[in-house]
Amino acid sequence: MFAVIKTGGKQYKVSPGDELKVETVVGSAGDSISFDDVLMVGDGDQLSVGAPSVAGASVKAEIVDQTRNRKIIIFKKRRRQNSRRRNGHRQQQTLVRITDIQATA
Repeated sequence: MFAVIKTGGKQYKVSPGDELKVETVVGSAGDSISFDDVLMVGDGDQLSVGAPSVAGASVKAEIVDQTRNRKIIIFKKRRRQNSRRRNGHRQQQTLVRITDIQATA
């Protein structure tokens, strides 16, 4: 069984037992969360596509860890102006483990 969920402005294809990094979700390690914005659910040859989301479907997950992504460097240079700026950024992210996919059929 698999599902396509939308969280943090991105879409993810998930199945039970998967671990994935998503944009920050409020909670601490060990908390249980639910993703209700399910775009598609598939089980073998059965496929349910939502318009825009599947009614009554949800994906249960468990927060494994609150982490930060790798550092990216922002470098701006204006040529021949003796002007340059260097800055860095690390995005907050949450590591979640998918525990269950619930769909009404």
